[in-house]
Amino acid sequence: MIMGAKIPGTTKVVTMRNSCTRALIASVAFLVVLIFMLRSEQSIDVRSQILRQSGVKSAGAVPEQQPLDQSTPMPPPQDPALSEFEPQSDHVPNCDIDMDHLREVKERHQLEDKFQYMKRYVKFTRKDGLERKSMTRLHDQNLLPNKFKTVELGQHYGQQECAEPLLVDVPRSGLPSTVNASDFTFGISTTYGRFMDPETTSINEWIFWLTDSRGNSNGGKLLLMLLDASDEELQEVANLLGDVGIDVDVYHSDSSVEMAVRYLNLVPTLYTHRDTPNKKWLVTCDDDTFFPSMHGLIEELGKHDHTRPKYIGTLSEDVGALDRHGSQAFGGAGVFLSIPMAQRITELYATCISPEKILESDSGWGPQGDIILRKCIYENTDTRLTSVWNLWQLDFYGDPSGFYEWGIKPLSLHHYRGGGWHSAKPGQFTKIAHTCGEDCSLQRFQTSDDWVISGYSIAHYPEGIDWDYYQQEGTLWAAPENKGWNLDFVFGPQRPSLHGTGKKIAWELKESEVRSDSSVLQTYVRKKDDERWVQQDGQPMSNIDGVIELVWIPS
Repeated sequence: MIMGAKIPGTTKVVTMRNSCTRALIASVAFLVVLIFMLRSEQSIDVRSQILRQSGVKSAGAVPEQQPLDQSTPMPPPQDPALSEFEPQSDHVPNCDIDMDHLREVKERHQLEDKFQYMKRYVKFTRKDGLERKSMTRLHDQNLLPNKFKTVELGQHYGQQECAEPLLVDVPRSGLPSTVNASDFTFGISTTYGRFMDPETTSINEWIFWLTDSRGNSNGGKLLLMLLDASDEELQEVANLLGDVGIDVDVYHSDSSVEMAVRYLNLVPTLYTHRDTPNKKWLVTCDDDTFFPSMHGLIEELGKHDHTRPKYIGTLSEDVGALDRHGSQAFGGAGVFLSIPMAQRITELYATCISPEKILESDSGWGPQGDIILRKCIYENTDTRLTSVWNLWQLDFYGDPSGFYEWGIKPLSLHHYRGGGWHSAKPGQFTKIAHTCGEDCSLQRFQTSDDWVISGYSIAHYPEGIDWDYYQQEGTLWAAPENKGWNLDFVFGPQRPSLHGTGKKIAWELKESEVRSDSSVLQTYVRKKDDERWVQQDGQPMSNIDGVIELVWIPS
């Protein structure tokens, strides 16, 4: 079995440690490749779409993805301040209208042929000892030096002059390429169809927090449970993840087993894994859990004693969810178990999944995995939840801009793929971290002409910024029954939304690209018919679509 893909029910796992094994694997790999070549064109196209979306090209041959253990140790944690890891760029500013590029932007985001356009450079300087502020004011610097340019596809535009770049100082925070996550194993359950769908695949997000984004594992291990998948589908997923550098074992999971039981089963699966003696934390999370700051996460977990039974996570932001399901770690934000805690749960597993306990875990929404885990711990040990408030379950509906424009540094995000919850693109707005550092993700900058760059959006406040930027804008709401204050105990009371007031208009980040010269291109889009950006009388604040592109370059 290649790339560490393990199928429960078999007792032998091939690890490619000697010449005989390598020869056997070479033969198996050839047969697997042959089978894949004979598969339908549609399957091959799906694979290419997934890899293309992740920004990684599949290698011609299947790499030898080996589990990380004592024989293949991770290098020691690297100091992100070392000059060899400091981003440098020879980028030459160019503000000419790239019509081919803008045509692609127009098609991807369904814009009209004529739209407003602005390209601005941001030159950042990474500084030691600088505090990450909720809002950084850029004194005497305007985002919009003159006015927007109206661009029409098919027209020719001459040479364009670049305005002087915005100059920003940022903390010298860790880069994704220097993360050492070898203390962690993550357990996730999903379906083959959900993983292989280019619209719902997690591969792009997992690349960010499980690799150095250069095709190498960052030491974090992934145990992936696939519901009702065939052996061939398990192998295909293992190969895809291995191609992009994720150290993964892929397992069968049976949908006939109660969901809450499958969730709890992640714990003994994680605990009994061969790599666990070299780990400190075993993590259960969802396929739409995202960790935007692995350096920050590692630093936070380093504050806790992993040699003691520890149960770490966060509550839901919605008091209604706590009332329905109880006070426990909500799994989408990530649940972190120390090895002693996971050992105890594994010993108690048969008792904790009895029919009686499954029935007790039903909160009226069916048996809940979070509840059965909490009951297993609380009813059999003295351990109680340790809350980490920068982990976010994000149990809310509506426009998420109030949260993402808040200027905070989250350690986890959840529910960002829509489907009734909110939609966001953490895989895009965290790409700035590759050159600017993790603190730059969702960091806010206010210019002198009343614009705010948040990484999630670029917003203009034409009547000035007279609101309290420490308070969250009230653009989102809790699930029924929403009493109006359900979210206040975590978010605090929110200031009134500026939707429909004429006091705010925003361009939201749609795509981001880390370029070979260490510059980062961010593309923000606004649609003219966005009902949020209207005057009080309902008249639109703009009668034309808009695109703003920021190019971030290190100083």
